[in-house]
Amino acid sequence: MSNTLIQDRTTGNPIRQLLIFSLPFMASNLLQQGYSLADTIIVGRFLGSAGLTAASNASNINMLFLLLCVGFSSAGQIVVSQLVGAGNRKRLQSVIGTLFTVNLILGVTFLIIPLLLGPQLLRLINIPEEAFAGGLEYIRVCAFGNLVMAMYNCVSSILRGMGDSKHPMIFVIIASLLNIVLDLLFVGPMGMGCFGAALATVISQAISCILCFGFTYRHRDEFSFEYKLSSFRIDPAEFPPLLKLGIPMMIQSLSVTVSMMFITARVNNYGLTAAAVAAVGSKINMFSSIGSHAFNAAGSTLIGQNFAAGKHKRITSTLGAILLIGCAFAAVIAFLIVLFPEQIFGIFNPDPAVLELCHTYVPISVIDVFGFATRAAAFAFINGIGFAALSFVGGILDGVVCRIGFALFFELGLGMGLYGLWLGSVLAGHVFLFVGGFYFLSGRWKTRKTLIE
Repeated sequence: MSNTLIQDRTTGNPIRQLLIFSLPFMASNLLQQGYSLADTIIVGRFLGSAGLTAASNASNINMLFLLLCVGFSSAGQIVVSQLVGAGNRKRLQSVIGTLFTVNLILGVTFLIIPLLLGPQLLRLINIPEEAFAGGLEYIRVCAFGNLVMAMYNCVSSILRGMGDSKHPMIFVIIASLLNIVLDLLFVGPMGMGCFGAALATVISQAISCILCFGFTYRHRDEFSFEYKLSSFRIDPAEFPPLLKLGIPMMIQSLSVTVSMMFITARVNNYGLTAAAVAAVGSKINMFSSIGSHAFNAAGSTLIGQNFAAGKHKRITSTLGAILLIGCAFAAVIAFLIVLFPEQIFGIFNPDPAVLELCHTYVPISVIDVFGFATRAAAFAFINGIGFAALSFVGGILDGVVCRIGFALFFELGLGMGLYGLWLGSVLAGHVFLFVGGFYFLSGRWKTRKTLIE
């Protein structure tokens, strides 16, 4: 395929292919986390611990809705990658139309729910009373961003499935820079508080989404999609394989996010300082996951294309590269967290109580960043070959059974309190490595059928 958007990732050095494809994705994640961190820093500096906790808690709820959309879009990325690997371009039109339509429905649904149930959702996670009003403003404004991000992530996933990670990065660069500028303007001189921080995020996301759709429309022949009203429909032939992988991936995302909301609710019971430390810690850990998410997404596409092409040895090489590079990236982040905890936490919130408690969170962060690295390889492998059932089982184990179970065991069973709550949560992040690792070593994956058969 000589198409400029569709890139064949089944040839060449696997490590080089992984790096070439993952670096733009990593840059995209870096920038996305960059403007998320900008929100946290600006809100923390201007609005203090209450504002920081409000924005963080509301963001966690909105992330729940976004991850459900991302789960379905990620399934589309795998299906697209397998079609590309098999050289079957004819079916892309109906697959893309189905993905667009489903994500539009999800986006509208997740726009309405936070508007109607914002107070109930915030009460559900025991948000501190000082942060409730700001959190409600934030969650309601960001609800409009759920629709925008559902469609943006859908287009980005399709492009990545085709082997193109460069153009999604460009749109994220624009959104990130705009978000930081608007954050400083709305929260600072204009004094718009959490409402301003949320508004800045939604505006930047909307512009990024518009640019993304504009690009694919101009390249619609290469994108393999006709932008006609009749193209936006759910194809009954293409929907089942998307649903087969999409539902487990959505449940996987949902289970992890719900368990994190449970942990957040438990942490909030320990007071505003603990909630503020957790808010900053979650942002640092999200920043640390940049490399692992990039290798997960890039690896899923590479594995999907090579699996459809029957190139099993390249899958093994790709997995080794993901583990090696991911752990090296995690080691650098862990080193910085251990050496400079107060300086890093102080960027977000200079409250002396927060800086004192942040030392307790240091080993938690170290364990967590390595969990991201190992989990990336397992997810890339399981999702790349399209094994929906194992993805579902691993997600439930990671997100519900182990994360909540370990957290409560260490917090209450062993009487470790807040530290035990954090420790149990991050230890659960390593479970999926064993699930994916055992299946890979069994060799049974080599006889599986692709999603597109």
